[in-house]
Parts: sequence; C-alpha cells; structure tokens
Amino acid sequence: MNTSALKDYIQTNKQDFLDQLFTLLRQRSISTQNDGIEECAGLLKGMMEELGIETKIISTAGHPVVYGELIKDPEAFTLLIYGHYDVQPPEPYDAWESPPFEPQIRNGKIYARGVGDNKGQLMAQLFGVKSYLDTVGELPINIKFVFEGEEEKGSTNLAAFVEEHKDMLQADLVYTSDGPSHNSSSPLVLLGVRGMLSIQFDAKGADRDNHSGNTGNIVPNPAWKLIELMHTMRDADGHVKIEGFYDAIRPFTAYEEQLLTKLPFDKKSLGEKIGYPALSMDGPSYYQKMTGEPTFNIFGMESGYTGEGTKTIIPSTARLKMDIRLVVDQDPNDIFEKIQKHVQTYAPDVEVTYLGSMQPSRTKAELPIVQKVISAVENAYQTDPLIQPSMGGSLPDYVWTGILGLPSIIVPYANFDQHNHSPNENLDVDYFLNGINCTAHVIHTLGSSK
Repeated sequence: MNTSALKDYIQTNKQDFLDQLFTLLRQRSISTQNDGIEECAGLLKGMMEELGIETKIISTAGHPVVYGELIKDPEAFTLLIYGHYDVQPPEPYDAWESPPFEPQIRNGKIYARGVGDNKGQLMAQLFGVKSYLDTVGELPINIKFVFEGEEEKGSTNLAAFVEEHKDMLQADLVYTSDGPSHNSSSPLVLLGVRGMLSIQFDAKGADRDNHSGNTGNIVPNPAWKLIELMHTMRDADGHVKIEGFYDAIRPFTAYEEQLLTKLPFDKKSLGEKIGYPALSMDGPSYYQKMTGEPTFNIFGMESGYTGEGTKTIIPSTARLKMDIRLVVDQDPNDIFEKIQKHVQTYAPDVEVTYLGSMQPSRTKAELPIVQKVISAVENAYQTDPLIQPSMGGSLPDYVWTGILGLPSIIVPYANFDQHNHSPNENLDVDYFLNGINCTAHVIHTLGSSK
C-alpha cells in the first residue's frame, strides 16, 4: 500500500467526507426517545450503498440494525466492524454553544450531538474502507458491518440479534472505534470493557409528606433509610461491603499489568481535563482503579424538596439510582442477587429494581492478531500506540467475545475531550481524518492474516 497516496487521497477528499458526515449528524437519532431512528437507519443504509457495500436493514425487537458486507472470498480473513448510529439526548439545550443537530466547525473541531459518539468514528471506518478501495483497488479481506441503534440505551437487543444471526456474522476479528483516545493524545488500543449493572432503590415513609416539626421523630424519613442502607454497602474508602461482591474478579495477567505500567500519567493535566484539579492518586492506582476494579456509583437521588428556599417536610418517598461497573468475570445477574440479599438483611422494606446490565469483556493481549492490529495502528500514526487491557466504560463487547467467541479490539478515533453525552460534544477534524487513515492501515495489515 502506498501510504503517501493514501494520505493525499484523504486530504483531497476531506471536504466530501465532512459533508457526508454533516448530513448524518443533522439527522436526529435519539434512541431513548425513539426520535429519528428509522430515518437515520435508512440514511446510513443509503450512504453505505453509495460506497458499494451490500447493505440491508434488519429489524429487532427494538431499533433496527444496519448490516453490510463486502465479501472478497469466503476463505479470506473476515473483519467485522461494529458501531452505533444512535445518540444521547442533547439536553440541556441552553448549554450548547451551537444547535446540537446543526454541525459547526470551530477551532478545528466539529461540534454536534453524536459526532464523537459514534457517528464520526463510524463514518471514519466507512471512509477508511473507501479510501483503501480507491487507492489500492481491491480489498485483501472480507468486511462485515454491524451498526446498531440501541447502544445508548444499553444495546438491549444486540445479543439476541447476534444469537439469531450467528452464521451471517462469522468472522475472525471484531474491530470497534468508539470512546475517547488517551488523555495524552497518543493512539490507544483497548482490549476490553467493564460491564455494568444499573439498579434503582425505592424507600417509603408515610402515605404523604408530613410537617417536619409536628411529626419529626415520629414519622420515618425514607431519605435516611436509603442513606443508611448505602453506608452498609460501601465504606469511606470506596470498598464495597456486599458479601461476595469481589469473589469472581479475574485479575490481570503479568503481561497486562506490564502494559498498564507503560501508560503515561500527568496528574495535573488529567485533573484539569476531567474538571477535578484535586486529583491526588498516582498513575498505577489510576489505571488499576479505572480498568481493573469495579465501581459502585450513585448517579441520582430524589426525595423531598430541593427547590429555592425551604419547605420543612418529611418526604414520603425517596429514590436512588446506581450504576455499578463490573470487571471480568463478574456477572451482573449474580451481583444483582447479592445486592437483593444484602437489602433483605439490612433494609427489607426498600424495593430494589433491576434497570439493565451489560457483561464485561476482555481479549487476551498476547494473541497474535492483537499484535497485528497494534502494528497497523503504529504504522498509521507513526508512533507506538498505548495498549490498555480494558477501557473504563462499557460497550456490548461481550456479544462478540462471549456469544461469537471472537477476539475484539477497540481503537478510539475521538479526542479525549470529546464531551460525549454532554453539551458541546465534539470531534477534532484531524482525529477524524487520522481515523480514516488508521482504518485503511488495519485493513491492509489484516490482509496477510490468512
């Protein structure tokens, strides 16, 4: 492959690539609100067909999957590219510097909802395929594409889709571009994800709100019930006290631990980027906690009055929502059962509701195919990529490693400060173009894999 010709082609077609990306960004596709999903799937299908990809929309029990194929030879190496076309709700609108579905470029960055997560990275994958075809002339491998419309609501139906279409989805490797790059701006190769369990706790007091003086010390306060329950679950150092919570965790191998020690860490810079200048931990602790340990996070609480001024009541209800990031081999269903048992012991009148889950997943860093992809990324960026055994967040990676039994690699194409899920989500134009280039390099390198 002529790498200079490839780079020249990408620069020559830069505006066309941006124009097509902007068309996709203008199409709303908010999965949690079922807003524009069918329209976006149809738009994406048309774009893929324009690239010569045999494409179809496949219905699921929820939102449709856009599936495509470029089959060279059934015996050739087959790469399955995964992404998602759905996006998060844009609210609050008044926090955006420009309308979320009217993409703009400012200071070298594209601003729009979904540009980093995941439409920009998805299109970089597609344009990488086009760039390879137009500069080399023929693909050396087969490529299959799975773009789902429910990732932002937990990929509810992806596992069932994969189970139903196992034969169609047979491949040798799954390649995903999602999430942010490393905060040092170095290219990043991720070999796994943390899983997640989302749950809700509801506590009840009296049948209605009560005067906090007339019934204080008389009527129970459900907010305190939940606060006290949380204290039985987690100590001040963050250690989860639920029996058996840590039992199934698979530790990193010696090689994976070695990879963690090679990751750069700038405490001051990272603290500023995440909006927490008081960050005080060292690099090894940071990476271990982010990738190798579960979390126990409260993401929302609701009870009583929180408006302006005061309202002296004893609330009648309290609700707390939590997400728990899990590591290999913790099972969300097992953890949920352990939490239910704990609540029965310490607060049996509190109702616990399962909201959703995702299994953790990890691909062995020692696999030869992993080393091939690392080599391709190195050639694309002309620098050694950072290798991380797992990302801190969650993706439905387990459907590939667990259901299909395939190795799976994630190479993010977005900048670290992409603000995904937040107002002013963005994607650096150079990162977008580098992603196109990287996809082409991965295709070329995998061409010698069978």
